[in-house]
Amino acid sequence: QVRLEESGGGSVQTGGSLRLSCAVSGSTEGIYCMGWFRQAPGKEREPVAAIDSEGHTVYPDSVKGRFIISQDNAVKSLSLQMISLQPDDTAMYYCAADCDGWGVQGGQLRADFSYWGQGTQVTVSS
Repeated sequence: QVRLEESGGGSVQTGGSLRLSCAVSGSTEGIYCMGWFRQAPGKEREPVAAIDSEGHTVYPDSVKGRFIISQDNAVKSLSLQMISLQPDDTAMYYCAADCDGWGVQGGQLRADFSYWGQGTQVTVSS
């Protein structure tokens, strides 16, 4: 069982930055990839970043160049640095773990995760 706890959400103005953090606990042995996804009210879940055990990263076009995912295996943590935030980035953001792989289709990232946390709210005002 993997437990994930996010922190770092908040409210910023357009163009602002936030850094989300995720504390990982429990058994992570064998987990191939981790990532972040977001979900806004009335919208589908959207993966926004993923990283595999070798450090390879992937992003959808909607956040590429603005979001950076990183992990620290020594302390079991995952981070998401977000810059140039836009109102469309407003959503609940979830740290997630354990996917079999990922794909990018039509600029969208596809990744299914087995575990995720409670989420942290990010609100970007214009």
